[in-house]
Amino acid sequence: MLELTRHVVRISARRDRTEINSAMLDALLDLFAPGELTIHRCYPSRRQTIAFACAGVDRDGQRFERNAYLPEHRYCRSLDSDPLLRQCADTQAPVLSALDGGAQRIVFPVSRPDQLLYLIDLNLPATFPPEQRIALMGLIEYFGNHIGLLDYGESDTLTGLASRRTFDKHLFELLGQAHPDETGRRRGSAHGSHWLAVCDIDHFKRVNDDFGHLIGDEVLIMASQVMRDSLRFDDQLFRFGGEEFIALLQPTDAASAQRVLERFRRNIEQQVFSRVGHVTISVGFSRLLANDTPTNAIDRADEALYYAKRHGRNRVDGYEGLVASQAIAPRQPATGEIELF
Repeated sequence: MLELTRHVVRISARRDRTEINSAMLDALLDLFAPGELTIHRCYPSRRQTIAFACAGVDRDGQRFERNAYLPEHRYCRSLDSDPLLRQCADTQAPVLSALDGGAQRIVFPVSRPDQLLYLIDLNLPATFPPEQRIALMGLIEYFGNHIGLLDYGESDTLTGLASRRTFDKHLFELLGQAHPDETGRRRGSAHGSHWLAVCDIDHFKRVNDDFGHLIGDEVLIMASQVMRDSLRFDDQLFRFGGEEFIALLQPTDAASAQRVLERFRRNIEQQVFSRVGHVTISVGFSRLLANDTPTNAIDRADEALYYAKRHGRNRVDGYEGLVASQAIAPRQPATGEIELF
């Protein structure tokens, strides 16, 4: 019991998903000695749920820990590829499968009412005692509660997207990977660059003026859901304030970034909003660069957004493309400024 309490204290002291996962991994290994262990972070979408193996111990006994906020595609898979994971996700209850020699594989769900958060997948020995199973379930329940509190603190209370206060942390993590090599691509990646997109609902003030702020809030909630459904599971989405949203896109090329954002724009245009009817959205985006600051990255995307607003709204424009076509002049990076967000 003393060891369990010590691990709970260590988990509770963490305020970052990656660090919480690491502390949970320590606890599971120390207290229950599973033969194999995987902590999957889950990304539900309209089409499928993706499981990202973000921490654990493989069959060779090798421990692994990965950034819980930046899922690497090679460690991701659909739940449909593993019947036990799929069953656990569907039933929202622990599921068990017998292994050779009397050992057992058990998968536990970690969820909140509207979303599956994690699946914890363990291989336990045949001699695993019942009293330890109770302690294991209690630890997993505590882990889920702590993750839920973290998400609540990091989320925008209206839309459920990540809030502005968490944006800097996520952006700096991406900028840490944005150092270009001699080919101009992100070191360690053959798949292009990260991108920052600023998305703004067109004429949103009219919605509030004509229909009231409650209906305006409904538009924001529905727009955020369309955003989740339109972008990819590993893109990071934020409500930045008012009617403005930001997306941090995972590595891709400019044409693919444009297509993803065009899909979002088109889905917003086609969506019927309660009482309001149809609204549109304008988007400006820019590549993340080595040595960027949040101010410089947002300023470039904002420049593209302002161009979209001035040229008819309901469109997606990329900063680099506008500069290349001489539609706008390149911005000079801000220097000597104090970062306030």
